[in-house]
Amino acid sequence: MTSGHASSSLVIATYNWKEALALVLATVRAQSVLPGEVLIADDGSSDGTRELVLRESATFPVPLRHFWQEDDGFRKSRILNETMARANGDYLIALDGDMLIHREFVRSHLAAAGKHAFIQGSRMMLGETATARTLAARKLSAGALSPDVRNRINGIHAPFLSRFFRGEPGPIHRTRGCNISFWKDDIVRVNGYNEDMEGWGREDTELIARLMNSGVRRRNLKFAAVSYHLHHRAREKDADAANLELALKVVRDGVTRCDRGIDRHMATG
Repeated sequence: MTSGHASSSLVIATYNWKEALALVLATVRAQSVLPGEVLIADDGSSDGTRELVLRESATFPVPLRHFWQEDDGFRKSRILNETMARANGDYLIALDGDMLIHREFVRSHLAAAGKHAFIQGSRMMLGETATARTLAARKLSAGALSPDVRNRINGIHAPFLSRFFRGEPGPIHRTRGCNISFWKDDIVRVNGYNEDMEGWGREDTELIARLMNSGVRRRNLKFAAVSYHLHHRAREKDADAANLELALKVVRDGVTRCDRGIDRHMATG
């Protein structure tokens, strides 16, 4: 295992699923290259997540910090902004708390990082049965040929193939905040996530649209930065249509900065 990368922060968003988060943190412990720190962005969990993170932090190989806000509906944008504002790393790797990661995940993101570029990773989807099996056995990964998985190709770790894959060029399609990385300076320049976007859906798409409008290039990373998404009941898509329209407007109008964003938290960063 390589010591922590001093200039990187791994940001993990979570909400009321401590069992999944515990396994995600186990995959972080197993990384061949560790991030400089791990930050938990908690959108109001009340299931013992705080206690889990406190226990883990006592023996975690890098600093592990927990940021929590009151549960007042889906406000992922706000807690991500607060957490990223407090990050010590120059480079931020963002992950959801239901995403297990390959042992080369952090190394892959850091190796592919380039100035004024962000990285969009992909995920293999575990079905309900595969997820139950993985959690029960505390497995840290799932093979691409495992039963009850989708998007199997995304479970293949073969970095030498990455150079041949281009993927989606724009912000609207196949943008997923659950496996993504960017420079903190770029995030601060566009003012982070838009906190006017509440309710599930498209907060990551709108952010990426502003990043790309500001000149930050998209790099799709396939066959590296491999991740495995645990199955869960889908959230209500109460705000998806409205948030998508806002993202489309950002693309049409060339918007590069939101009004209510990370600058609201930088003073305490």
